[in-house]
Amino acid sequence: MIVTAWNPADIPDMALRALPLPVPVLCRRRAALAASSTSARPTCSSGVPFNIACYALLTLMMAQVTGFRPGEFIHTFGDAHLYLNHLEQADLQLTRTPRALPRMEIDPAVRSIFDFKLRGFRAVGLRPASAHQGRRWLSERPKSTSPSSSPCRR
Repeated sequence: MIVTAWNPADIPDMALRALPLPVPVLCRRRAALAASSTSARPTCSSGVPFNIACYALLTLMMAQVTGFRPGEFIHTFGDAHLYLNHLEQADLQLTRTPRALPRMEIDPAVRSIFDFKLRGFRAVGLRPASAHQGRRWLSERPKSTSPSSSPCRR
């Protein structure tokens, strides 16, 4: 399965090109559905947690509509990075004590991947810590798409 987590029509307006993610799905003999994905160039402070949460939830959703029990979700990284302007945010995160993980409840009546609604999801036991937001490199569309105009150039 190929997941497009962005709208291809928006590519001309994107500051950085998004990449399609192949999401291999494996159904095991014991009726468990497992999935994995790879991020080619994830930003550790923001992209990684978001991608893990989204694709883990997608795994739960796919398991429900196919009648399998949810298995594991595995996420691997390519060129993982942390921007210098996110170091303060990362330092704060490292001082926090891990909390118990919440449990996701999904409306059991949903039988089609296209029928999920936001109100059908509930994170039971979620105790979020206070927000900490890093500065963004890109606040508007760059005037040039040449590699020298990108703050993410190699």
